Amino acid sequence: MLSLVIAESALELVPKELQRHNSVIASARRFNKKPSEILLDISWHFAAMKGIKNEIKRGRPDLVHFSLLEACSIPLYFENKLDVFVHTIDDKVISVGQNVRLPKSYHRFIGLVEKLYATGRIEENNNTLLEIKEMNFGNLIKKINPKQTIALSSKGVKSSYQKVAEEINDNTCLVVGGFSKGQFFDKNKDYFNKTVLVDKNPLEAHIIISRILYEYEKRIIM
Repeated sequence: MLSLVIAESALELVPKELQRHNSVIASARRFNKKPSEILLDISWHFAAMKGIKNEIKRGRPDLVHFSLLEACSIPLYFENKLDVFVHTIDDKVISVGQNVRLPKSYHRFIGLVEKLYATGRIEENNNTLLEIKEMNFGNLIKKINPKQTIALSSKGVKSSYQKVAEEINDNTCLVVGGFSKGQFFDKNKDYFNKTVLVDKNPLEAHIIISRILYEYEKRIIM
């Protein structure tokens, strides 16, 4: 089983220190929710986010949405050959079940994730579709227990999608950053066996995910 971790993702509820900001209150009212119940989104909360810690890596749940759609809409996933996890910047982990049909609408996706934060689990017909737990990156890697962990980063050793796909075995964990700018935290790099650069262009996470998984698919399915 190949594991994919979308790591340090820009997905989190509005932190307590921002919940009284006018932009947060306004967006919460718009959706008839409390400020503590909505996701931090730079599109709505740009003014509130100015100067917060790790600002450039936060407030982009749309990137996670795109990445999950890419990972969970392919034969590799539907044939139960791929486990998908979202590790968030504030050390929570969302586990994605098998054969989950995620909403293609961004607003529906946001509503689903906000419900997940509130309930801890999304179920259908006694099957767990999504589950969220407090867990740091290191503990997630220990849980997966892969033979090798390969991180894809602009600071990695030059390689290619094809070469990386050839190195993937049944117990590999691929790590892709779920943020728009910046680098992986040093504390999490300790869990990488290898860090590679697969494209000279600074592509977004969902593009990297789609291309590397396609190359792997060609090896084992096509």
